[in-house]
Amino acid sequence: MSSLSSVWYTRCPAPTPLSIAHQLGWIDSQFQSAGVGVRSIRDSKDPSVQQSHFTHALDYSFRQGGSIPPIWARSGGRETRVVGITTTDEFQAIIALPGSGIATAKDLKGRRIGVPRKPKSDVVDFQRATALKGIVSALSLDGLDHGDVELVYLDTDEGNLIERGNAAFLGLKRRYPYGAELLALASGKIDAFFVKGAEGIVLANQIEATIVSEFGFHPDPKIRINNGTPRPLTVDARFLDDHPDRVVDLVSTVASVGEWATSNPDMAVRFIANEIGVGEDAVWAANGPDVHRHLTLTLHTDQIGAFEHFQRFLLDWGFIPAAFDVRNWIDHRPLEAESRRRAA
Repeated sequence: MSSLSSVWYTRCPAPTPLSIAHQLGWIDSQFQSAGVGVRSIRDSKDPSVQQSHFTHALDYSFRQGGSIPPIWARSGGRETRVVGITTTDEFQAIIALPGSGIATAKDLKGRRIGVPRKPKSDVVDFQRATALKGIVSALSLDGLDHGDVELVYLDTDEGNLIERGNAAFLGLKRRYPYGAELLALASGKIDAFFVKGAEGIVLANQIEATIVSEFGFHPDPKIRINNGTPRPLTVDARFLDDHPDRVVDLVSTVASVGEWATSNPDMAVRFIANEIGVGEDAVWAANGPDVHRHLTLTLHTDQIGAFEHFQRFLLDWGFIPAAFDVRNWIDHRPLEAESRRRAA
């Protein structure tokens, strides 16, 4: 077994207990107490390191965020393990301009729906996959499918890498989504597009959009499942094999956020808003009044089933190269060990 001097971590700009644990300082203190340094993939200036946010290529690394990149990486052969899952539902909708004559999903028949696309990307085009899943879900609720609409692909050469502090971001932490779609909608190139999360609800508010279909809290999980619902906590297999105790420590630290957030709702939402780069009211609006109660780390059967369903969607649409056994991707041991430790 090799010694462990440092670990890599990354998280998406989204409501995750890993992000909150990081902002509370719990991740650094937990590893440093074991003599292990913590390095951020997102804050690295090395593009090859940054790319591991999507590829999970770095040994001794962990990640929590959107599910498409880790599913894609595992499908491509990268040996990772899911050691926890967080299900935090969020606003998902198809929006159109007022006065467009589009009021419900049925009105989308024969209309043009914008889909972002990165044709030159070296990693999975998760934004395109996310939009397509949302479009398919919305259409299915009114008895339509993608063949009933015109999908208009909006190409952009903007890279996938998360370079924080980039001057092109005008001093903000990151570039917000839906820029290409908004320009296409305003110019009349498309009639509608998909948005989600706090950024999506802010944009819809800003342009007084017509909410054509809203389904982020739909009772059928197959409708809700998308890149952000649910979000897995993943580690590379070598990390788990070589240092299982450190992975249990990680799971314990991230899992403890759920109880903390329930007791500190306003602070939890403040941390989420800071991570995404939006106002706190946008988080409450996009994720609901009980968002602080949905930051627990679990491995429920329905969560695993959601990943199985989503994997089939990604395979059918050509986003991943091959199917894999999702249930073998899940490793219950660290969470079970954490539960035993907590009970003791």
